Amino acid sequence: MLFFISGITLLLWAIAIFLVALEVGYRLGRHRQARTDEPDKTHTSALQGATLGLLALLLGFTFAMAVSRFDVRKTVIVDQANAIGTAELRSRLLPAPHAENAQRLFREYIEAWLLFKNVGVDIEAMNAAEAHAGQIEGQLWEIVRAVTSADPHSIPAGLFTAAMNDVIDLHEKRHRSLEDRVPEPVFFMLFAVSVLALGQVAYSAGLTGRRRQVANVLFAFVIALVLVLIIDIDRPRRGLIQVSQDSMLRLQDSLKQSQVLPSP
Repeated sequence: MLFFISGITLLLWAIAIFLVALEVGYRLGRHRQARTDEPDKTHTSALQGATLGLLALLLGFTFAMAVSRFDVRKTVIVDQANAIGTAELRSRLLPAPHAENAQRLFREYIEAWLLFKNVGVDIEAMNAAEAHAGQIEGQLWEIVRAVTSADPHSIPAGLFTAAMNDVIDLHEKRHRSLEDRVPEPVFFMLFAVSVLALGQVAYSAGLTGRRRQVANVLFAFVIALVLVLIIDIDRPRRGLIQVSQDSMLRLQDSLKQSQVLPSP
């Protein structure tokens, strides 16, 4: 569900919910103020500190989980670009017309993966782009079969086969990297703990009869911002923080400028 909601909408909803928690907590504290003695206030402060500590721990672990997955997606794209570039270079060693056909297919292959990224959250377009990339892999593998059948002991054919294996493996790794996200129940738990922590902060303020509105609202805004930032990092297809496609774009430009040398 969080995948389809914009970051601004999430931020506004989080701030609104946190402000409600602050108000409810403060009013409950004021309601209990006359019947609360000093030991009760001490106990409330201890619970508040424990809840804030738990929230900080959960935020830290969730942020680390999201960043680690973000780093994996960056690494996969670089590895995929390197694998495609290596396979395309080795395809130039193949006899005609396989070298020319392979270079054309590799250009289409890169365009398919760039389209796979650029369609954003359009699931149908994303699946269509990935399916097209799979079809191109099939055509490239037919070239592998053709050159190995013609000469099973060909060194260029063997090198190209190994490179194509890497390309196909990276397809699955990239697909898996997009599916590997922080489970949504973790984020819902974070929201729940945040609401509880902010409610306890406001409840303690109510027990003292001092609202401390500016500080509490600012704290709620910071918590909401951090939560939305973590969600944004964890979403590979939308948001402000996205994995760069520069490696694939540079490879695309390189292939456009190159030409297959005529085979001897």
